[in-house]
Amino acid sequence: MELTRRQTLALGMAAGLTLALPLRAFAEVEQVGSIEEFTGGAAPSEGGVTLTAPEIAENGNTVPISVDAPGAVEIRVFAKGNPQPGVASFRFGPLAGSQTASTRIRLSGTQDVVAVAKMADGSFAQATKTVKVTIGGCGG
Repeated sequence: MELTRRQTLALGMAAGLTLALPLRAFAEVEQVGSIEEFTGGAAPSEGGVTLTAPEIAENGNTVPISVDAPGAVEIRVFAKGNPQPGVASFRFGPLAGSQTASTRIRLSGTQDVVAVAKMADGSFAQATKTVKVTIGGCGG
């Protein structure tokens, strides 16, 4: 079987499109919103959530954090001093082995980082940690 140059180009373009389509499906960005939107106005209780973040971050562009909330179905992380406070959202299904997540976030300066967890019974819990940033990550 011989392929012409046009057939080879057509096959290459089709293969490229096939590979690119699933990537666009996963590239959807979700807006995290605010704490009040997430809780529906309910006051979250303290405790039940463990937020681990450094006390001092030299570079605000990559601040490592981790959250742990046993029994949570969703955890959202907010950086109150950022231009857009909602920075991360994690959802856990019924088959999740643990409700723990780690990521790196960007902080514009010294501020409070808040993790709010929605528990399986519909209640909310939160933990807050102050992170001192020496070089801001959002142009500051």
